Amino acid sequence: MKILVINGPNLNMLGIREPDIYGRTTYADLCDMIRDHAQKIGADVELYQSNHEGDLVDIIQKAYGNMDGIVINPGAYTHTSVAILDALKAVAIPAVEVHISEVDKREEFRQISYVRLACFATITGHGVNGYLEAMDLLRERHES
Repeated sequence: MKILVINGPNLNMLGIREPDIYGRTTYADLCDMIRDHAQKIGADVELYQSNHEGDLVDIIQKAYGNMDGIVINPGAYTHTSVAILDALKAVAIPAVEVHISEVDKREEFRQISYVRLACFATITGHGVNGYLEAMDLLRERHES
């Protein structure tokens, strides 16, 4: 199984940006956790992070025919990007939306998730472990 893990804007600043909300785990730590978990569940994983919406659309499109599942934390683009939604719908690869914080309990503008419309599951508020849970969901779906 091949899983693409996509992180949007500011996620490269984990451990620095608002640690009271996002924790002290760095982006490098997160990547190591994801790679370790992928090995544990027998998956190949590719990680990608960008602060640019078009780059995120491009990597989703490149996943077509190459990936079995997508874990995506689009950051702030969750609440604004119809382009990312359309890219996910176009490739039709099973996807799980992940958010480190409980976005549904935060500011009103964070209550909208366009990306969620193209995902079969959403994990919020489980910290960085949400990524591992998302990978497990993809594996279970792939095996069934």
